[in-house]
Amino acid sequence: MPAHSALITVMEKAARKAAPRLRRDFGEVDALQVSRKGTADFVSNADRAAERTIREVLTHARPDWGLLMEEEGATAGTDLDRRWIVDPLDGTTNFLHGIPHFAISIAAEERGEVVAGLVYQPLTDESFWAEKGKGAWLQDRRLRVSGRREMSDALIATGIPFAGHGDQPQWEAVAHAVMPEVAGIRRFGAAALDLAWVAAGRYDGYWEAGLQPWDVAAGILLVREAGGFVTDFRGGERMLDRAEIVAGNDRIHGRLGRLVANALR
Repeated sequence: MPAHSALITVMEKAARKAAPRLRRDFGEVDALQVSRKGTADFVSNADRAAERTIREVLTHARPDWGLLMEEEGATAGTDLDRRWIVDPLDGTTNFLHGIPHFAISIAAEERGEVVAGLVYQPLTDESFWAEKGKGAWLQDRRLRVSGRREMSDALIATGIPFAGHGDQPQWEAVAHAVMPEVAGIRRFGAAALDLAWVAAGRYDGYWEAGLQPWDVAAGILLVREAGGFVTDFRGGERMLDRAEIVAGNDRIHGRLGRLVANALR
């Protein structure tokens, strides 16, 4: 395993400093679900508190870097070439419902290219991290994308449109094309973890539209450094611009990409 670089060390420190508060707040969700006040404000506060903690650690380490954060948006730094991209709580709806599947996602971007990324699951203490040219890792174990070659053996992840978000007819067209070809489709509700799990070989492929940069920046690098492929729906590199992703190993990515593209013609 390569030694953690300064970037990964900072990301890990930020995620682990924010994690105990998220774990504690997650433990309170069940009690709040039965209250009249509900949980939405509570979860929003948990999200913001995690973001503040992460921001403090990152800006202390790199005070001149900019930030792109889910809650606070974009903040320019004096170094116009470098910024952090942060989702402090990916899987908010899971968190809200007491479902233990959510993560912190942090990426480092230099001159428009993500060069390091980390996805941390506070409840399982799994730290998925990658650096450009140095591979993808789960703690100290090297990650490789799945070796499955046939779509009929593949487990594919996705995100499903919900109230006020996403293009339902588009998703239905793609799902209608993909479902008969694969072993199964899963929707677990946290894009950062979906991509980390593709990198780890737990999923064989993944597609989704309507994503934000902070959802996927770290995960894209994880998949690529684990030997996988990530493109937009047209097979190009505009995943963040188009807010759409197809990911998988070389064989599954190509076949899944063709199914998605043909369904949207």
